[in-house]
Amino acid sequence: MLNLYRNTLKAIFVLYLGLMMACTTHVEEKPKAEKFVVTDSLIKRLLVDTVEQANGKTELTFSAKITVNEERKSDLFPMVSGTVNNVNVRLGDEVKRGQTMATVISSEMAGFDKDVIAATAELKTAGRSLTQAKQLFKSGLTSERELQEAENDYQIKQAELKRANAVLNLNGGNQKGLYAIKSPLNGFVIEKNVTDFMQLRNDNDHSLFTVADLSEVWAMVNVYESEVSQIHVGDEVSLATLSYPAKKFIGKVDKIYNLINQKSRVMSARVVIKNPDFLLKPGMLGTAKVSASSGVDLPVLNARAVVFDNNKNYVLLLDEQQKVSIQEIEIGRKAGDKIYIKKGLKTGDRVIASKQVFLFESLKSK
Repeated sequence: MLNLYRNTLKAIFVLYLGLMMACTTHVEEKPKAEKFVVTDSLIKRLLVDTVEQANGKTELTFSAKITVNEERKSDLFPMVSGTVNNVNVRLGDEVKRGQTMATVISSEMAGFDKDVIAATAELKTAGRSLTQAKQLFKSGLTSERELQEAENDYQIKQAELKRANAVLNLNGGNQKGLYAIKSPLNGFVIEKNVTDFMQLRNDNDHSLFTVADLSEVWAMVNVYESEVSQIHVGDEVSLATLSYPAKKFIGKVDKIYNLINQKSRVMSARVVIKNPDFLLKPGMLGTAKVSASSGVDLPVLNARAVVFDNNKNYVLLLDEQQKVSIQEIEIGRKAGDKIYIKKGLKTGDRVIASKQVFLFESLKSK
């Protein structure tokens, strides 16, 4: 009985020892936390900016408004009184030089036609008198003085007919008493203040039509007072509008209006822009980026790539081996969305310009 008891204890001890060894063998170690790694596939999905050299230039951004080129615009006023007979164009229509835009029934036009007829008849009479005087002078029946008077009278009648025709042509050249309002240039009707059957007076101080050539327009740029010193005539301008955000219109600063608006505290600068397809319309709003002189020759970078942390500025530098590292920088100055790097970067360096805050925090915690 005693032996059976001992054998049982031994069996229990061996079983317990086996269980303990089995448990010890299958204990798994806790996985170690993996370090954050910027992979090549991630870099391909990120925006990368390249540091450029400023070369004394900066890009300034201003608001702008498209206006008519005042040197390619014509306001048409009535030169005679009368009643509008027919208006042939509407606001916004394209017109050609010499095209009749409206006609006016005018008693003054009838008078101009009468003057031409009378001047023509008087010239014919003076011509016959001159011919007769020349024949009499050859025959010795008249003096040289009388011949000279006949020649002078003929020249006067010629001048009178020329004047009458000029007045008639100036008012449309119509011999039916109709005054024709014609476009003096190729362009578009941008203002219309006349309707059929309207009564007109020749002392009217309001234009009937305004025609503008829109193949070249002006962009009036609002220059902030703090940046007036950086804008000069001849600076290149890139204009983007709300209507065509992906298209850039290029021009140059043509004139600077040396006057500060007392309310808005801005100065106007005029930019001449070619507009052959008439995409730009008067009244459009846009954004003008001016390549101006900065007086600073430092590496320049878009401000979107900078991370501000603990009162310091950083960028994520991408080296030739596609490795990303945190680089502290010192900013010399800012201009719009551009920053000038005083220390920490050089021309040609590449930096991450998207999701940089997330990457910065991930790399900083490694």
